[in-house]
Amino acid sequence: MNISYNWLKDFVDFDLTPEEVSDALTSIGLETGGIDEVQTVKGGLEGLVIGEVLTCVDHPNSDHLHITTVNVGQEAPLQIVCGAANVAAGQKVVVALVGTVLYSGEESFTIKKSKIRGEESFGMICAEDEIGLGTSHDGIIVLPADAVVGTLAKDYYNIKSDYVLEVDITPNRVDAASHFGVARDLAAYLKQNGKGAELKRPSVDGFKTDNSKKGITVKVENTEACPRYAGVSITGVKVTESPDWLKERLSIIGLRPINNIVDVTNYVLHELGHPLHAFDSKYITGGTVYVKTLTEGTKFTTLDEVERTLSERDLMICNDKEGMCIGGVFGGLKSGVTDSTADVFLECAYFDPTWVRKTARRHGLNTDSSFRFERGCDPNDTLYVLKHAALLIQEVAGGTIIGDIQDVYPTVIENPVVELTYAKVNSLIGKELSKETVKSILASLEIEIKSESTDGLTLSIPTYRVDVTREVDVIEDILRIYGYNNIEIGESLKSNLSYQTPTDRSYDLQNLISEQLTGAGFMEILNNSLTKEAYYTGLNTYPDSACVHLLNPLSADLNVMRQSLLFGGLESIAYNRNRKNNDLKFYEFGNCYYFDTEKKDAEKPLNEYSEEFHLGIWLCGDSVNNSWVAPTEKSSVYQLKAYIENVLLRLGIPADKYEYEPVSNDIYSSALIIKTRNRVLGTLGIVAKKLLKQTDVNTEVFFAELNWDAMMKEIKKHKVTFAEISKYPVVKRDLALLLDKAVLFDQIERIARKSEKKLLKEVGLFDVYEGKNLPEGKKSYAVNFVLQDDEKTLTDKQIDAIMQKIQKSLEQELGASLR
Repeated sequence: MNISYNWLKDFVDFDLTPEEVSDALTSIGLETGGIDEVQTVKGGLEGLVIGEVLTCVDHPNSDHLHITTVNVGQEAPLQIVCGAANVAAGQKVVVALVGTVLYSGEESFTIKKSKIRGEESFGMICAEDEIGLGTSHDGIIVLPADAVVGTLAKDYYNIKSDYVLEVDITPNRVDAASHFGVARDLAAYLKQNGKGAELKRPSVDGFKTDNSKKGITVKVENTEACPRYAGVSITGVKVTESPDWLKERLSIIGLRPINNIVDVTNYVLHELGHPLHAFDSKYITGGTVYVKTLTEGTKFTTLDEVERTLSERDLMICNDKEGMCIGGVFGGLKSGVTDSTADVFLECAYFDPTWVRKTARRHGLNTDSSFRFERGCDPNDTLYVLKHAALLIQEVAGGTIIGDIQDVYPTVIENPVVELTYAKVNSLIGKELSKETVKSILASLEIEIKSESTDGLTLSIPTYRVDVTREVDVIEDILRIYGYNNIEIGESLKSNLSYQTPTDRSYDLQNLISEQLTGAGFMEILNNSLTKEAYYTGLNTYPDSACVHLLNPLSADLNVMRQSLLFGGLESIAYNRNRKNNDLKFYEFGNCYYFDTEKKDAEKPLNEYSEEFHLGIWLCGDSVNNSWVAPTEKSSVYQLKAYIENVLLRLGIPADKYEYEPVSNDIYSSALIIKTRNRVLGTLGIVAKKLLKQTDVNTEVFFAELNWDAMMKEIKKHKVTFAEISKYPVVKRDLALLLDKAVLFDQIERIARKSEKKLLKEVGLFDVYEGKNLPEGKKSYAVNFVLQDDEKTLTDKQIDAIMQKIQKSLEQELGASLR
């Protein structure tokens, strides 16, 4: 938010430099990101002086140029070629000397000594638009005869410098989203630091109404969305360009002046922080403003000429026939002030923050008004702001305030009451503050002390401080005004012994697996935990009923928490492939979130919600491409399976500790579940084409999602040990097995390991054959078995007995036979 240094001085007297103001605001929680010097005229009219045209003759080589001699207060007059039709001898003019930089919007040019049609020119006699003093280009500026030659133009026009401070407002500090709000905090800082500073507020004592005429009336039908609505009628206004002081104030903070009425509402918004809206009274048919909601689906055209479809939860400001404005968000096309406006109805209301926020998000609107209403304006300064704005409108546009102020406020919002104890203050701050210091800071923050005891205070918190509702909030305010840097570091240092927690171990293992996958050519991605509900619509594996919905989503594309890492990865794949990066290997660590209404427990409101930490791995495209060493090779689900097995092995989960189980669901076209005796570790497979189409991915994608939390539980008691390499030889035996096509290699490995748990070290598949010379529905697996005894050399008799045992188990459980 842009804050004018000079504007701040309207509210509080101080002698701090802009840099010192910046440091002061930052120290009390209003961080200032930068300071820019600005002037009412860009360039500050540097290099321009007042001159007098001594002679003016026609240019010999032009029918419209003139050769002038101009006295600019130097030793000798300057010869200047001028093309203005109105230039004449004896005029006082504004002259840009050689070297002067002039600005036109964002562009600039430098005045140089030049020859124009053969005649030398040593400067330029200026028009209004050429130096930023207006828009006229009808001719040069002709000054009054009493203008003093040689006077700097910036002094003649009283060009002032200002400084704009870029103050970063945190979401909880809407009370500081105005010049007065920042000045209020600055005044508290100055008082605490021994620099007397009184906060000055614009007076509204001059406000009066002409009650002989009746103004617009107000009826509020929805007091939940609009707890307070005030307005007043002003008749006989003249809509024109704003006076210079008002235009300058708005321009300095980056706002474009529109007309005097609208400029006043914008000025007061940035002055006091409370939005207003000025309606053209002729559009308020029936003479009454209705604050209500309209029927679902009602069409409404806003000021930006966009037709919007209203919700029944959108609060509208209406006449007796139609809506005129979306309350607290945006005006309607036919309700604004124009050059033909003669009577206005000035609105100043307090709208419920939740209603405004949801409406603004629903329609994708973010205005200065909605920004403040969403965070909570002060309901109890409504009349003051209204009167102040009405007086300003009278000042710049004339008119008469008529009728009674309309103020609908059925339920008064009282100041929050907070109990503050000195012991708690000293405990949280870490330093004992005197009672007088505490009370002095509270007074400077306009926090009223209702009663006092030896132990503490009972406080009444102003309603503009929407973020201060608890004792700790008050203490935070005391600390920031007292000064964080004023809390000394004690002489003693307290510490405690630390040990590695399960979280620490999990984090270390994440880094380990990240290094492993990165070393294998994977790229780590990081996607938003927020995603769109449409991904889960119609799914059984991840039903949309299990989505955790956001109460106030930023958009329809970010309205739920993700249940799976899958869709974020597919979006990343689509983004890369659209940019010709086709061969991809991604991994991501991230949380997934779930809602289960069956777990509802009135005593445990979060019982329905759960989250899990997952690892997602994606493969697509070619694993080998454009290599002179090897032919092109496409990625496959088997490569993915190998990467997963390496991850599990690195974590301490060897192949004999888990098994695969085929699964059919709507996420994969073909998939396996990875599970141990006690828990499911994850899934891997080929992503269903329907989901690929939904995310605009036009290639086959292999995806695995591992439940990191489950794996951490699985290895909780795992200890890393070592053993010497056995000095006894390994023995390898092969079996060519004829099996049904439905049999998986995993089943063979599992049965073999169950048959021989001690001496069987490895089981590998080295050939698969289907087709000619095999019975219908059969296939052949060539399987290699590695046997080893760590204590002695195996004999042929032992080896044969083991292989017969394995073969018999395969025959009994899988119907296998030797080829």
